[in-house]
Order: sequence, then structure tokens, then C-alpha cells
Amino acid sequence: MTKIYDLAIIGAGVIGCALAREFSRRGHSVALLDSLADFGDGTSKANTAILHTGFDATPGTLESRLVAQGYALLLNYAQQVGIAYENTGAILVAWDTEQVATLPKLQEKARANGYLDTEIIDADAVYSALPQLGPGALGGLTVPGESIIDPWSTSLAFINDATEAGLEFLREHRVTAVRRDGGVTTVTTSAGSVQANWVINAAGLGADIVDRLFGYDRFTVTPRRGELIVFDKAARALVPKIVLPVPTSRGKGVLVAPTVFGNAMLGPTSEDLEDRSDRSTGQAGIATLLEKGRRIMPLLLNEEVTATYAGLRAAIDHPDYFVDVDAGEGYVCLGGIRSTGLTSSLALAEHVNELMVEAGLPSRMTDGRFDSKRVPNLGESFPRPYQQAELIREDPAYGEIVCFCERVTKGEVRDALNSPVPPGDLGGLKRRTRVMMGRCQGFYCGAAIECLFNKDKHNE
Repeated sequence: MTKIYDLAIIGAGVIGCALAREFSRRGHSVALLDSLADFGDGTSKANTAILHTGFDATPGTLESRLVAQGYALLLNYAQQVGIAYENTGAILVAWDTEQVATLPKLQEKARANGYLDTEIIDADAVYSALPQLGPGALGGLTVPGESIIDPWSTSLAFINDATEAGLEFLREHRVTAVRRDGGVTTVTTSAGSVQANWVINAAGLGADIVDRLFGYDRFTVTPRRGELIVFDKAARALVPKIVLPVPTSRGKGVLVAPTVFGNAMLGPTSEDLEDRSDRSTGQAGIATLLEKGRRIMPLLLNEEVTATYAGLRAAIDHPDYFVDVDAGEGYVCLGGIRSTGLTSSLALAEHVNELMVEAGLPSRMTDGRFDSKRVPNLGESFPRPYQQAELIREDPAYGEIVCFCERVTKGEVRDALNSPVPPGDLGGLKRRTRVMMGRCQGFYCGAAIECLFNKDKHNE
């Protein structure tokens, strides 16, 4: 007989993985479906990797509440499982008198969101905190709680927990149709059918398409491309904090931020597209970033560029997170979970569980004996395997570097390939270990890494 899952979750981004963790740990049988070969391979793989306090969210919204809750939950979880993060703090920099006049309003907004730690500072204090900032800043607003985090290991930790609790991750299952019959939904995919009592739509860029399969026409996803420039590790010393622009009616603008991997980042742009797969970078977008960066931090532009990339955000014509439960159809829809979704992911998963219990899903407590598994800490400020003599003595593979730019060892690659949720492609291996993501972008190590990956696939 065909297995009927308690829940089928469509979309294995950071939100889908957080949902899979939440429900699997509560004892529900869960299938996590994604059209791609690995989890986190859509919007979740290309973002600014900031752990937001929610100071600038619209007060009273679901997003505001869940970001504040999610910040505390994810911070605690990162400490528990070893996800790299750093509390750098941020400063919103005002470059003209109009922006200076906006700072008190932003501070009041932060207070309305329950964040009380902001401080308005003058130009001298701004330059004391950011010595390499370009000339002309008039003042700023400090947000000491803003942090940077490893976004890929976050999704990995979520899906590891879910897999430990019984999750079935179904890769390359593109959803093409749904049918509800007798309280069970049959989800037809490119790799066969999956049946479940409940279906959660966490499809991100495809959320509106899946929503229409269930008979709705409530929102349209507009792919919003954000291009970014990643500078070499030598640039990190220039950027001790996240440098935020004062937001305008046109958006939040371009920021400069350090990364937990030891780089510095400039971006993103914001461009609405029709193509939901266009993650290319272009001359116009890069030129815009260089122009903005020249004012924000001119010395940064003297540093080597390691990479450029673009992410697609799933923007919808709705001012808040869209979360709706249709109990009769056993269907939950999530849409418009913006760039704050990484921060809010754990809180959003808890919120969806509460809504579904109210709608009739059997309530189950998490098993208090469940211990989340640690993930490799890939942060530049944390000890890596190649630096740990005792670890190398126990297993020499941790002393054999295969990616010199990022100091990744053969032991780390082996561990990733033999993990509970192994990478489905080279991109997944890169996100789990950082191979081929350094200065040479795989020029020197790419062939060897591909050989290791293909050898492992051949041995499966």
C-alpha cells in the first residue's frame, strides 16, 4: 500500500527545513519535497546572511513578531549545534540632513517592535566605530544586536534534526498536480506521487504556482534579483560592523557587511524580473554596486573580488508574511517570506504548528530527550580541523588540505559525502564545506573535488 504521510512539505529552503524539523521532532511522519537535487538550493542559498533583530520591521505585523522571536530562538540554536555566527552589531549611516531627521523615527519604530538598544550617534562616533567609512557621514543609529550567521549550515542543521527524527527528503520531485480525496491529498510530482493528510506550501519562488494548484489565486510572486559582490578575506578588517543605509520608500538599499567566512560583502541590488530562474549577474548591477560602495567605503574597492552572485527573493503583493490554513483541504500556504525568513524560520515553524493544531492536526509535544546534532563550524573565527593537531593525529585526513583557499580538508569532504543528508550535487558539497568558494573559485581544487564527489556517487 502507498504510504500516507501526516504531512508533505513542498519546498526545501530554510523555511521548509525548519518546518520539517518542527513536525518530525513532534513525531509526525513527514515528506519534504523539492524540485532540485539538494535542500537550500533556491532563494536560501543566496542572501545577505544577517541575523536580524527586527528593529525595522513594520510594528504589529506577523513578520515583526516572528523575527523578534526567531532571533532569540536561532541564536540559542546556533550556540547549541555549532552554527557559526558573530554579534558584530550594525550602524545605519545617515549621509544627508533628511536621513539624519529620519533616525529618531527609526528609533521609535525599533522601540515599537520591542527593540530598545538603539542609539543615535553623531558623525564622530560613527567614524570611531567605522574608521574606513567614506567621507560625508553626518550621523547614525546603532543596532548592537544585528549579527552575521552561516545561512547554509542553518538549513543543514534543521534537516539533520528532521532526518534523525524520521524525515524522508525527496529530491528532484517537482510538483505538477494535486488532488484531494477522502481527507488525503495526492501530490503528483516528476518522480511519482506522494500522499499526505496535510500539505504545506513553502515553495518560495513557486509558492503562487503551487497555491493555484489548490484552486487559489491570492498572490503573485515577483522574483526580485539582488546582486552582491564578495571581497577577499583581506578586506574583512575594513568592515568590523554591518553598515546599513537609512531606508527610503524605494527600499532598504545597499549595505556593506562582514561574513562569518572572513570576507566582506557589498549589496544587494533590487530588480524585479519575470524569469524565476535568472540568477545571473550583469554589468549594470555590478556597476551600481561599485558606485554605491565607492561612497560607503572607498578603500573596499581596492580589495580583490572573490566572487559575485545574485539571489532571487520571492516578493509578493502583500505587506506582511502570508500564512493561511485551509483545514477542509488539509492545506497550509506560506508566501512572501522575505529576507528575514532565515531569522524567523524557527519561530515561523512553531507558529505554523500552532495554527495547524487549532485546525485539527493532532497535538504532539517534542521529545525532551531529542538532542540536536552538531554541524561543522565553518566560521573563520572558529578553529577548523586543519588547525586541530589532536584531531589530525586521530584521523590524518583532517590534515590533508584539498581546498587551499578555504583550508578544507579531505576528512571534511568525506564527512559531508557520508553524512545523513549527503549533497546531491557539487553545489551542495560547496555549501557544506566551502570547497571551491575561496579566492580561486575552484581553479586549483575543482578537478580534485569533482573527482572525490563523483567517486562517492559511483560507490553509492
